[in-house]
Amino acid sequence: MVWSKVWMLRGLLVAVGLLWTLPVWVSSVPNTLCGPLETLRQQLSSTFRRRYLKHNFPINYTIQVHYEEVFKLHNISRLRNENEPAEDKDLQELWLMVAKTGIKRILWVLPERHPTRRRYLADLEGLFRNFEQSYVEMNPQEERVLPDSIQDIWDRLNDPDYQGWRSVKPKSLLDNCYRTLLCLFKDCFVEDKDPYDYCNRLHWRREKIQTPQPT
Repeated sequence: MVWSKVWMLRGLLVAVGLLWTLPVWVSSVPNTLCGPLETLRQQLSSTFRRRYLKHNFPINYTIQVHYEEVFKLHNISRLRNENEPAEDKDLQELWLMVAKTGIKRILWVLPERHPTRRRYLADLEGLFRNFEQSYVEMNPQEERVLPDSIQDIWDRLNDPDYQGWRSVKPKSLLDNCYRTLLCLFKDCFVEDKDPYDYCNRLHWRREKIQTPQPT
């Protein structure tokens, strides 16, 4: 009788433990995506962004992009706090669309023999294609109703007559891409001992202050 109660209690604790860990499993990024994401992270490092998107462009050079293509951390925070919150999958797919479009917009203004095109962006575009293929395989398309806030953004991004333009620096596009990458796929990058929240803008302000600027 005593052993029977012990095993019943043990089974109950295991069940409770599974319930507590279930949200983590559901929301985590599949391990098979972490390799391609780490490669993207390395190619989007501040060293490459400065070398190819700052030093290789005239000072204060800008390109025209749609408002929705400037995808920052505060956009993620806002979309997560709507009355109808966006799911991680919604935000990840939106991030991928915006990132690919941003790279294409930079490529459109570059001459064929420009070093940023040949030595950096062409390869980066290929890495995004590879990641997209892996992402689609791990996240099969399904018929579902998107939150209104996400659907509105997709509609504007796909509207050929939409005229909501703004000027941005090429480097700023990939700065945003890098930060939102770490926020939306942080399961691949954050360790237990890592005190940083990549979705918190204060983290990036501290990092900018602590990082020595090139002379």
